Amino acid sequence: MKVSYFQQIPYRHLPADFEQNHESVCSTPYHGLVEPERVREAFRDALDEMMHAARAGFDGLAITEHGQSSYDMSPNPDLIESAVAYMTEVEGLETAIYPVGRSLGKCREPIRVAEEQAMLDQISGGRLVCGFPVGLAYDANINNGVPPAETRARFDENFELVLRAWTEPKPFAHNGKFSQHPMVNIWPRPYQEPHPPVWITGIGNPRTMEFVLKRDLGFNYFGWFGAKITGRRIFDRFGEIAAGLGLTRNPYQIGFMQTIAVAENEAQAEELYAEHAEYFFRKALGSIPLSRLALPGGIDIKGLEFIFRDPRDFGLYAKMRTTTWKELIEAGCVVAGSPKAVREQLEAMAREFGFGTLHAMLQFGSMPKSLTKYNIDLFAAEVMPHLKPIWNAEGHQHHWWPKRLGGSPRAVTPIKEARAS
Repeated sequence: MKVSYFQQIPYRHLPADFEQNHESVCSTPYHGLVEPERVREAFRDALDEMMHAARAGFDGLAITEHGQSSYDMSPNPDLIESAVAYMTEVEGLETAIYPVGRSLGKCREPIRVAEEQAMLDQISGGRLVCGFPVGLAYDANINNGVPPAETRARFDENFELVLRAWTEPKPFAHNGKFSQHPMVNIWPRPYQEPHPPVWITGIGNPRTMEFVLKRDLGFNYFGWFGAKITGRRIFDRFGEIAAGLGLTRNPYQIGFMQTIAVAENEAQAEELYAEHAEYFFRKALGSIPLSRLALPGGIDIKGLEFIFRDPRDFGLYAKMRTTTWKELIEAGCVVAGSPKAVREQLEAMAREFGFGTLHAMLQFGSMPKSLTKYNIDLFAAEVMPHLKPIWNAEGHQHHWWPKRLGGSPRAVTPIKEARAS
């Protein structure tokens, strides 16, 4: 199993009554709520935490993208990843550079994304893993003004353009619906030939899963809503779609993000982490109304059918503004306790859900850097070594990881080229 360190960059000092007085983290006024020095501190701490994780032996450094948001102040993950790509290369740390959230559904400059990611691959010497989610509704549609009905179509066009920009040997013209380029001829191209491994992050939409499987991409699912509620159903759905396409499931094709809190025992875990977990789920994720996560026109009919058939895909979401530590633990939103208890839960989840990449979220909510480093160290020393060998005996090839880091990646052919051949 590959284990990456998963990072967001939250503002950690929102007032205690924030969720009672503000409708959403997406529309939070900046002035009057923040202290500029604490914003600066958040970015410095995030970089320190990522490098601490790299030195502790994590397989990858994963970071997301959210615009105009107080719970994750990273509008472009490539900026942070460029810093850690250079620092890890200088220190000789064989860690994947993994921007899991470069959204293409909201993107108006797809060529720039192709260039940025190619640059990251060059800086890191071929350690880049690319993550391209479609895009959350509040981010793509409200913050960036993309009509909901265009989000998926924009993603589809931008995805093919990025792949072609990486792989087309000669300059070419692109005349798409959403962008037009008389000549596409990016410099640099990716260090990895023909391109880095590509993953898609989804919320369980069967159309996204089918797209992933048909194109031989990696699939990430984030366990925000309670792994015990959503995990089995989401990954069973993935398996059913794979079987329907005549494909054999490979655990390395599936990634899962889990919030994790490691301590000496269960009581200490609650003492150390409860307030920070409740801060995150109440003031961050829970402060995004469901009406801003899914807007009319933004989810296709297959996705809507699954949501209406079984709305438990969203788990505890409806009550996150008031959720307690106990409820988060019971639902599996947070895996917490002693190293033994945590590794047993995570191994059981990996076996049950069939995922071969764990994105370990070890900094969350209002956690200070000192506690984050404690969590990283305890996880890296006493949990991670037990997780990495999980799939070793199965004989699966990892086609979604850089060759330099032990993977055997395969090319994804752009649709236009596939039709021409």
